[in-house]
Amino acid sequence: MPEPTPRTVTGVAPGRVNLIGEHVDYNGGRCLPFALRQTTCARVARRDDGRLVVASGEDRWEGRATDLEEDLDGAPGWVRYVAGVLLALEVSDGLEVVISSDVPIGAGLSSSAALECSVAVAVDALLGLGRTSDELERASVRAESETVGAPTGGLDQAISVHGEEAHALLLDFGTGRREQVRFDPAAHGLGVLVIDTRVSHELTDGGYGQRRDEAWEAARLLGVPTLAEATQGMVYREGLPETLARRAWHVVSEVQRVDAFVDALRADDWAALGPLLDASHTSLRDGYEVSCEELDVAVETAREAGALGARMTGGGFGGSAIALVPLERLGAVRTAVTHAFVARGWASPDFIEADPGPGARVG
Repeated sequence: MPEPTPRTVTGVAPGRVNLIGEHVDYNGGRCLPFALRQTTCARVARRDDGRLVVASGEDRWEGRATDLEEDLDGAPGWVRYVAGVLLALEVSDGLEVVISSDVPIGAGLSSSAALECSVAVAVDALLGLGRTSDELERASVRAESETVGAPTGGLDQAISVHGEEAHALLLDFGTGRREQVRFDPAAHGLGVLVIDTRVSHELTDGGYGQRRDEAWEAARLLGVPTLAEATQGMVYREGLPETLARRAWHVVSEVQRVDAFVDALRADDWAALGPLLDASHTSLRDGYEVSCEELDVAVETAREAGALGARMTGGGFGGSAIALVPLERLGAVRTAVTHAFVARGWASPDFIEADPGPGARVG
């Protein structure tokens, strides 16, 4: 006998940490993220009344599944992430979607992609759509860019879908190549400490989009399809306006750092990783200008307290920093960063000791 059609499916998808390769996905470059253990769960159930109901905690929204785009006018932003996935998958069935998550919101750890991808895998399984993981990833990207209106290069959705235990995912947005790279810091006596500054991070506030547009303009002036294809010599030689030259320099040098980071991992040269993280933060702070005082203090203090290296991660303008720390120094780094924040009158940061986990799946 055929299996009965399910009435409820739960999808699970992780947030992410980008180890290195920031603001290069939409510039055709290479990035190295890994999936967090922190996840978003989307419990999706069938409804027979043609309605879409989305709930999270005490918040609830309801609209017509068959006229979703029209009903989204004035809907809360978090609902648009869910609805965008359904629109991208061309689903108009009546559904109830209940969301729960332990991925920090606004921390630059891609809570949005975790939400999109958890909904995508649940809806696919519930309705028997038969979409591939790559198709679910693309639907999640479309949800964020088209329905939410947040510019995204696709890094976040890629790692949320394709994460693997004890691995980071090398993503080449120029060639489309993807490769799982072994990343198991605990086996080498190290930990990745995520420092959530609690400075809210939003991709829809304009700063991210402005940097993207500046980078694309720099590529146009340099005569290359993407900035990742430019060289350091071109950036120096072609007389770009100062701001665009700084943006271009960051992208070109950041792609080189990603390659060096991956080479060091393959050679088990973990001592080489710290300086690369440090250089990435300096470039993001001074060249791309997407850091903030809280991120800079977190990074500097973590280094002083014993981290091998540290940098901001994510789109910037707030959010989180990461530090590669010997396991025996994790407590000292947490204490030092907390004291530095409190001494400046800021709220205490939050911390996650992160290690790579699996990607999106049915829970």
